[in-house]
Amino acid sequence: MTAMSNLNIEQARFNMIEQQIRTWDVLDPRVLEVLTQTPREQFVPEQHRALAFADIEVPLGHGQSMLPPKLEGRILQVLNLQASDRVLEIGTGSGYLTACLAKLAGHVESIDIYPDFTVAAQARLAAHGITTHCKLGTADAARGWSLDGPFDAIVVSGSVPIFVEAFQSALAPGGRLFVIVGSAPAMRAWLITRVGAQDFRREGLFETVLAPLCNAVQPERFFF
Repeated sequence: MTAMSNLNIEQARFNMIEQQIRTWDVLDPRVLEVLTQTPREQFVPEQHRALAFADIEVPLGHGQSMLPPKLEGRILQVLNLQASDRVLEIGTGSGYLTACLAKLAGHVESIDIYPDFTVAAQARLAAHGITTHCKLGTADAARGWSLDGPFDAIVVSGSVPIFVEAFQSALAPGGRLFVIVGSAPAMRAWLITRVGAQDFRREGLFETVLAPLCNAVQPERFFF
């Protein structure tokens, strides 16, 4: 890779931060630093490397995609991660958001339904020295999971047509859940915080459209 191509990559990364992420009200300096220092282009499939910094969902295979950079930044900011936090990520994908979570939190457990995603993400994380505080696994978490909770933060990286109680039930006291609920074209991102044993505060964040989590629970359909 030439010095000029390195320069172009850094300029593209700078533009991503300034033109996409900051303009979406992602201003937390810790989050911006992590997004700047984590090489997104190295987590993108090689055939789509030119799209690494674009404001789009980058295809990963199996009909899945990386989240747009501004959405990843917003997730990291709203979760307000602390160095002692234990995080569950549902949907590892490329491992890029996993890497960012691991740099902000104390421990990350990330699961994906596709074994090849898990293997590839593990290799990418290892290449960047992100292994000590990060554990990956292959499982279907759309309706719940067998990982040991509770968690201080949970990220669901695909949308769900209807909310699944198991997500919020796995939160520790004060724990935060990011999830996108609904069906296209009406979906809303939510931040849900556990404020008591059975009490949760729900904050609607923004409208968006995102592909559903594999095997997500579907609403009942009525036929006449």
